[in-house]
Amino acid sequence: MKMKVVFIALLFFVFSNFIEAYEGMDVMHVVGKVLCQDCTQGWNEWVEGAKPIKGSIVSLTCLDERRRVMYYGSDLTDEAGIYDLIVNRTTCHGKTIKPQNCFVRLVSSPDSVCNIATDFAGGKSGVKLRRPAVVYRDLLKYVLSPFYYTTPMCDEPDISDNDDN
Repeated sequence: MKMKVVFIALLFFVFSNFIEAYEGMDVMHVVGKVLCQDCTQGWNEWVEGAKPIKGSIVSLTCLDERRRVMYYGSDLTDEAGIYDLIVNRTTCHGKTIKPQNCFVRLVSSPDSVCNIATDFAGGKSGVKLRRPAVVYRDLLKYVLSPFYYTTPMCDEPDISDNDDN
């Protein structure tokens, strides 16, 4: 019984120190990749052959406790399709951005063929920031799964029956 109490106390101490360190970080990074998935290719090429999209725009939106936008930022992807949103967690009004109230989503693709946002990995609807991948010294980093665009030929038609007539 004593060991259990000591273990719980130790766990609480470690967790509270983690929260304090996490809250004290002024800058956070949100990193990921944007790829093009072409369904006209064979199965292996479709699954394994996604190509990076240079110049795609990805946005980060953070809300306050009343669900109002308190931060909006975006970034262009590089040649490898990678974006790195660097955010100062303290806003101009002195409020601190809480990562759990932020979400990332696709905005646009410069590719004239591969420009239909998919919801595979949540790119179209947005992905909430959950757990940081790296918390080390002054580095707070969230690494997200890749987002995907596809071609118009691969886009699924909307077959929902939402007619008001």
